[in-house]
Amino acid sequence: MKNQSNAILFSAFSLFLLLALGSAAAESIPVETEDEREFDYIPGSEKGPMHWGELRKDWEACKKGEMQSPIDLSSERVQVMPKLGEIERNHKPSNATLKNRGHDISLQWDTGNAGSIKINGTEYFLQQCHWHSPSEHTINGRRYALELHMVHVTTDPNVKNNITVVGLLYKTGVPDAFLSKLMGSVWSMFDKEDERKMGTIDPREIKMGGKNYLRYMGSLTVPPCTEGVIWTINKKMGTVSKDQIKLLREAVHDYAEVNARPVQQLNRREIHFYQPNEAATRN
Repeated sequence: MKNQSNAILFSAFSLFLLLALGSAAAESIPVETEDEREFDYIPGSEKGPMHWGELRKDWEACKKGEMQSPIDLSSERVQVMPKLGEIERNHKPSNATLKNRGHDISLQWDTGNAGSIKINGTEYFLQQCHWHSPSEHTINGRRYALELHMVHVTTDPNVKNNITVVGLLYKTGVPDAFLSKLMGSVWSMFDKEDERKMGTIDPREIKMGGKNYLRYMGSLTVPPCTEGVIWTINKKMGTVSKDQIKLLREAVHDYAEVNARPVQQLNRREIHFYQPNEAATRN
């Protein structure tokens, strides 16, 4: 009986250790730099987007990479791929921290606690979301009012592409309900790097709209511009008020009031489009 109890305790400890190491590994995955002093968005600036790849050795992908983001999602380049399947979304409420990172406003969860999405059979855990204004991705050359990025990571050592981002575009219109809940805290961090503990925030309140989406292989849109990022851009747009856009722009530092990286070359990449109705038609 004693040996059996020891075995149970050892198994429980091993499981706890694996979970802890997995969470730590997920948080250690290099996603985006948070030291905003090293780069900016000012056209013609020595630290602007055209020079990001020259500022640090580990940022070379910003200049030399061939799978950079954002891109123009031109309808002429899109291939309908009904076999992609719907996005499996398994997000859940968790404690979150709102940060003014100087170059953007970010909402960060403890990786692994806020649930995940599943792509190509791999589970990617929600790490954080942040906003760009105007949108970084364009559709047939048109930029929109705002773009939200939901950044997810996986610690599976067998998966080559360990970062995936869900992008949501917004037009000017009625206020976004999710953003409305954060505006008071954003205002309290006006023009200063700071953070606020927000308590439990449910990422499912970020509405993804319809089931149609565009997917392509790209990169992070801020240094270090890491490539191999799976991008999923929801086709249906949300709405955001002019006041919400104004606050997101004015709360960050002056050089980032317009914090959208210029569109990058598509090169030989494919853009895939998932549309459930198309799949039903072909079955």
